[in-house]
Amino acid sequence: MNKNDLVALVADAASLSKADATRAVDAVFDGIIDTLKKGEEVRLVGFGTFAVSDRAASQGRNPRTGEKIDIPASKQPKFKPGKTLKDALN
Repeated sequence: MNKNDLVALVADAASLSKADATRAVDAVFDGIIDTLKKGEEVRLVGFGTFAVSDRAASQGRNPRTGEKIDIPASKQPKFKPGKTLKDALN
């Protein structure tokens, strides 16, 4: 499923136009991103939790040359599925 498929699904399920459904889906994504940028979690009970984790700087190797490279520290988005989502898949 891609974003267009999700918009069509939301439009059908909520009896919205595709333009309104696009704005709704974009608003949800923007809300999640903005909250994560603040360093806060987004907890959707039953679905899952979005959070940010810090990845420490490390050293890696270029697979072609074997040369050592420095990998800078970064923030990584994480998702932990909730019980309802896990149960729905099993």
